Amino acid sequence: MDLVIGALDLAAHIDEALAVQALAFGLGPEEVAVRRQIVQRHMQYQGARALGATSRGQLLGFVYGMPNSRTHWWSTVVEPYLRAGGHDDWLDDSFVITELHVHPDHQNRGIGRRLITAITDTAAEPRSILSAIDTDSPARGLYHSLGYVDLARRVHFPSAPRPYAVMGAPLPLRRR
Repeated sequence: MDLVIGALDLAAHIDEALAVQALAFGLGPEEVAVRRQIVQRHMQYQGARALGATSRGQLLGFVYGMPNSRTHWWSTVVEPYLRAGGHDDWLDDSFVITELHVHPDHQNRGIGRRLITAITDTAAEPRSILSAIDTDSPARGLYHSLGYVDLARRVHFPSAPRPYAVMGAPLPLRRR
C-alpha cells in the first residue's frame, strides 16, 4: 500500500475524517453532528494539529491533538479521577491525543502506530495523555505497546455509555 502520513487540514477534511471515525467507532449521524462541532472548536486551540494517513487520495486514518490545558472540558472531567490516584500532575506539560481513528478495513496494519508516533514526535511536551474505552481492546494494546500506562480506570464521561481509561506515556514513545 502506498501510504502517506502527513499534515491534515482537519477543518477542510472534516467530513472525510468523521466518516472514518463513524465507521471505526460505530457512530450514528446525531453523534457525528455533535463531534463536528467539537472538532471545529478543538482545531482553534493554540497548538492543535492533525495528521492523516492517505493512500491514493483516500483518507484511511487520522489523529489530532494539542497541548493539554486544565481549562479544557476533557481535563475537567478526568482531573478528579487522576487526583484520586495521585496522577493529576499528568494534566500539566502533556500533549493530549484527542482522537485517533483508522478505517476498519485498514486496521492492524500499523497505521495507528505511525500516526500517533508521528504526531507525538513533534510535541514540545515531555509526555502524552489520552483516554480510551476501558476494555481489553486492540487500541489499548497499541497504547500499552507504545509505553502508555493506566493512570485512571473506570472514568465516566457525561453521555458516554461505557467507562474510559486515562493513559499516559513519556515522550518519545517507545518503539518496537
